[in-house]
Amino acid sequence: MAVIAIAAILIFMLGIHIKNMEQEDKELSAKVSGLQASYEQESSRTAELEEQKIYVQTKQYIEEMAKKLGLVYPDEIIFKPAN
Repeated sequence: MAVIAIAAILIFMLGIHIKNMEQEDKELSAKVSGLQASYEQESSRTAELEEQKIYVQTKQYIEEMAKKLGLVYPDEIIFKPAN
């Protein structure tokens, strides 16, 4: 009778442990999904930054920034509208 009681207790404890492990598995699966989405966003951002890195080294970008600072070419004539 004692052996049956011990076996029943062990089976009950094993059931509880399995239930806890299933819950932990669900939580970890959700975490993995979230991390995968975050990774994909960061990969996309990395690609955009690489494109921007290439763009900022172009002559067009340098000219745009120079115009914002008010710089002009030596032979360039600026027309300002009359008020």
